[in-house]
Amino acid sequence: MIVLFWSAVVFLAYTFLGYPLALWILSRFRYRVHHKASIWPEISIIIPAHNEAGRIGQKILNTLELTYPSDRREILVASDGSSDDTVAIVREYADRGVKLIEIPQNRGKHFAQMVARDESHGEILVFTDVSAMLEPTSVQKIVSNFSDPQVGCVTGEDHIVMIGGKGTGEATYVHYDKWIRRLESRIGSLVGLSGSFFAARRMVCEPWNPVQSSDFFLALQAVSKGFRAIVDPECGVRYNSQYRQSVEFKRKVRTVVHGLDVLFSHAELLNPFRFGPFSWQLISHKLLRWLVPFAVLLMTVSCLCLWDAGFFYRFVFVCLLLMYASGLALLSSRHADKIKLVKLAGFFVLGNTATIVAWIKFCSGEKYTAWQPTPRS
Repeated sequence: MIVLFWSAVVFLAYTFLGYPLALWILSRFRYRVHHKASIWPEISIIIPAHNEAGRIGQKILNTLELTYPSDRREILVASDGSSDDTVAIVREYADRGVKLIEIPQNRGKHFAQMVARDESHGEILVFTDVSAMLEPTSVQKIVSNFSDPQVGCVTGEDHIVMIGGKGTGEATYVHYDKWIRRLESRIGSLVGLSGSFFAARRMVCEPWNPVQSSDFFLALQAVSKGFRAIVDPECGVRYNSQYRQSVEFKRKVRTVVHGLDVLFSHAELLNPFRFGPFSWQLISHKLLRWLVPFAVLLMTVSCLCLWDAGFFYRFVFVCLLLMYASGLALLSSRHADKIKLVKLAGFFVLGNTATIVAWIKFCSGEKYTAWQPTPRS
């Protein structure tokens, strides 16, 4: 049990501290710069939408305000089986160059993106969510990265706008993940993009899998085609964070199920003899991260079995129980998120519980196709 306990500790320490530290050290010696220049290729801005009547007008206006030349870009809104006024609202902007694509049934976000890709004409495809508000120069900046022929995908960075000035466990995770993505981009290539705002060369978008997460499989596809996937910190995208923890739990389950599907359908990229450091990044950032809940459970069980082995193991066991209690408190109480430690511990527990549920669903063959956008505003 002592061996199992310390194995779990080492696993968790490497996943959350060792891997970022190794990236940081490697970035001191391996810094792959990429070139940026003002270029103006034809682009297609693709916005998938499902029942977004409350936000689609604001998103379209935000897109029309982008500084990219109107004669070099097209805007496509793919309505994925919307049953509200989304379609009618989009039609109001037809005279301003906004193209509506109607999909009769709710087939899913990535299916809608695929249909819009087929209808588009741009050399560079820019994908953005309805909830994501872009800075006026964001698209111009993200496209400038494609002046480097080695760049296949570029992602922007998420900036969460706190409702009422309150932070969330999600915000802490986003900042941590942004740091890792910057390091990965600096030494080579990202293992995943930000689904709210990213761009890709058309050739990277072929083939397309309509039931897999485009922000993950396109990054992997870029690497397999000999390109890099990078992050541009100057391309910010903002969205509000005000949804319930129960909604976040369901979103996390869906995200991890999609991620596992993409990962194991691109298993060849896990071979370090073919893909070198990128395989190490993919294993460390994705696979090991999704195995964290099982390491935490192993720590809990081993601590319980080592109760009589010393105060240290009893102390760790009590801390783990308090962490689990924080998760329950965050899910059941509106006031628990006012305590920072409870908020962080609770977010960690909820995320890991969702990951376990996702593994069960993935192993049972369940897939998420139809979608209900997370209610950010």
